[in-house]
Amino acid sequence: MSQPLRILLNGAKGRMGLAIINVAVSEKAVIAAGVDQGDDIAAHIGADVVIDFSFHSATLAVAQLCAQHKKPLVIGTTGHTAEEKTAINAAIKGLPVVWAGNYSVGVTLLNALVRQAARSLADAGRWDIEVLEMHHRLKKDAPSGTAETLLKILLEERKLAKKALKHGRDGLVGERPLDEIGVHAIRGGDVVGDHTVLFAAEGERLELTHKASNREIFARGAVRAARWLKSQPAGLYGMEDVLGLK
Repeated sequence: MSQPLRILLNGAKGRMGLAIINVAVSEKAVIAAGVDQGDDIAAHIGADVVIDFSFHSATLAVAQLCAQHKKPLVIGTTGHTAEEKTAINAAIKGLPVVWAGNYSVGVTLLNALVRQAARSLADAGRWDIEVLEMHHRLKKDAPSGTAETLLKILLEERKLAKKALKHGRDGLVGERPLDEIGVHAIRGGDVVGDHTVLFAAEGERLELTHKASNREIFARGAVRAARWLKSQPAGLYGMEDVLGLK
């Protein structure tokens, strides 16, 4: 019988950390160590894979430690600054890493569908695009990591620069230009995560939506990514790679 995957979990006391702890056994994995702010993560680096669901400013140190000990890394933390992303990418060169804004199987499929829709509608007349996301009141970053991924896909398919993103609207903003993608982050209650990409044209509208009702879907996806990553060569991967969609 194969041994269960041994996971070093950083951010074990957070919402996602607790969810991963709850699903680990059913996913044929064990939490070899669960650490959080103030703990010595280096003391537990002997695990098979490291999963980071901590805070954006903590990920770089985790990445550097994994690079030092050649440990595969799953990054689920969001909200990194551009400078942090650059430093993390430099640190993980030579490591197998899965870095995703969302580990849900459904959201991964949403990403693929949004790319296909944006590509198919590119030459089908005018289609305005808006992205809406809603999360619980305690979420610290906006837009969400999932929305950031969706926006990256849309910018790529529309061949637009990041300045095309319009975060909310206020006042006399004038007629909506075609080369604009609206972004709206809503916060309230205990919403786990809702994401909608809206394509609007004259006489018709297409909406692609994913709604999460609990965090177990993300936790199971993260453990699945960790198990897949253990046997992969060095490289930066997403959930599309884990699910074989690329």
